[in-house]
Amino acid sequence: MKSLRHRFAIFATLLALCAPAVPQQPPSSNTPTYHVKVRLVNVFVNVTDSTGAPIGGLKQDDFNLSEDGVPQKISYFDRQTDMPLSLVLAIDTSGSVRKDLDIETRAAHDFMRALLRPVDRLDLIDFNSSVREVVPFTADMRHLDWGLNNLDLGPATALYDAIYLSAQNLAPRSGRKVLVVISDGGNTVKGVDYEQALDQAIRNEVMVYSLIDIPILNDAGRDTGGEHALITLSQETGGKFYYAEFGDIRDAFAKISEDLRTQYLVGYYPAQRRSQTDFRRIQVTLKSNPSYTLRYRPGYYAQASAPLDQ
Repeated sequence: MKSLRHRFAIFATLLALCAPAVPQQPPSSNTPTYHVKVRLVNVFVNVTDSTGAPIGGLKQDDFNLSEDGVPQKISYFDRQTDMPLSLVLAIDTSGSVRKDLDIETRAAHDFMRALLRPVDRLDLIDFNSSVREVVPFTADMRHLDWGLNNLDLGPATALYDAIYLSAQNLAPRSGRKVLVVISDGGNTVKGVDYEQALDQAIRNEVMVYSLIDIPILNDAGRDTGGEHALITLSQETGGKFYYAEFGDIRDAFAKISEDLRTQYLVGYYPAQRRSQTDFRRIQVTLKSNPSYTLRYRPGYYAQASAPLDQ
């Protein structure tokens, strides 16, 4: 009996080894897998009173933040952020503003010395009939001073090309990304249009500060449309615009420096939403003091997540 049972056990084992393997069922093709990567969204906020003076001393609990109307949890908060600054200074050197160029370069010299810290970097470009990078990103003041003294001149104004290319230069930079553009707002070169320049600035999260040079306030040839374009560009990117009346640009530079030094940084991880659009609108409010004015970028582009259910 023992021998028979032993032979039966061997036979059963051989049958198990020879039996075909049962294939595993593949996962259902009707259940797609999405890999979602959520990144911290940084929002730089300036708060001012009715006179335009910056308001300090606010705390995280003073702010409400939402995205597309959905409240968001603030995950990071900082006052007078020390985050590195990458700044492009784009100077119009066309014929229409040439008479103020010496004043502008001297004011820019003082502005750079007052604003830049060792961790910051500035990229200097000039634009007229074309756009030229005079000095790439650096904190070396001697090199930047050399650049201010060696700007090229030209007859036309490639303003939107300058904004577009500046935003591209800032795209790979980390920290705060700022473009300061000095111009009368006229664009006389065919190429990049206003919408393309604005889109590039928003996509690359660049704050645009416009210094609008008006040599003659009542000049019949004044390009008010160009001025309005610069104003809108600044408003749509969370920056600000200033009029440098009669060539007095030092005060405008001082206000930009103060603006960049008194920003609140509010960060959050947005809840994923299923949408066919990749633009997300940001809303920041204060829980009290409704008379204060808040300025920040109104939105950002994110990669579209899972498609809408069919």
